[in-house]
Amino acid sequence: MTEQPLYVLGSDEVEIARLDAQAAMSAPATRLLLEAGGRISPGMRVLDLGTGLGHVAFDVANLVGQEGTVVGIDQSTRLLEIAEHRRLAAGINNVAFVEADVRTFQDDEPFDAIVGRLVLFHLPDAIDVLAHHMAALRPGGVVLAIDFDGASIRAEPPVQLVTTIRDWAEEAFRSAGANPVIGARLALLLRRAGAVDVTTFGVQTYLAPDDPTGPGWLAGLVRSLAPRIIGAAIATEADLDVDTLQQRVAQALSDSDAVLLPPTLVGAWGTTSDGP
Repeated sequence: MTEQPLYVLGSDEVEIARLDAQAAMSAPATRLLLEAGGRISPGMRVLDLGTGLGHVAFDVANLVGQEGTVVGIDQSTRLLEIAEHRRLAAGINNVAFVEADVRTFQDDEPFDAIVGRLVLFHLPDAIDVLAHHMAALRPGGVVLAIDFDGASIRAEPPVQLVTTIRDWAEEAFRSAGANPVIGARLALLLRRAGAVDVTTFGVQTYLAPDDPTGPGWLAGLVRSLAPRIIGAAIATEADLDVDTLQQRVAQALSDSDAVLLPPTLVGAWGTTSDGP
């Protein structure tokens, strides 16, 4: 596998709040994708790649029930501490969190399924990572990847500020070796990693002109990416003006009576070739 790429979003309090807001925005689509095809079922042992604050792990825990288990791995000590605190507070006893590199983690016991949301777009060697974990699946095991297709970010009718923010974010992610439109290629990645019977579709959310979710998410993304955007000379600090950005986006959407489309959340799932 190639050298670990730079993770540009961090784990400070502002980023944690952004991750929670993003998870809330993506929750209905995530649950739809997790439930698609009924491939994650009670009793399964599931590995959650890049679990972060545990949002997906907790959703999967509901699907596998008390007879099943979920192991969530992440390399961020800070995020895992919060996830574990939330697990204990909610009394969830079928989830365990492990600090580990998603690219090298191995376990002594095989898994029935692998899931991962918003992790592959940070990995230039995503195919190798998928193949590595698929080798640890039981025969016929399930692999499910969920990621953004950021090319769908736009306003209808168009709002230039939204387009500019999309372009800033895409260039910043690409400059760090990430692929913000990887959702469009998830099925290809799974097949090339060895999965068969692969299915894919995306879920698009539409946010009304007065919905604060969209401006908050866009401004939060820019705030987290600001060091990269400025450092890579993509835009200046004055261009970003992060302290007023959320208000400016909200005003621009309101003035144009524009619906905001956040990234499409794409899911792709398949099984190992030696399955039934």
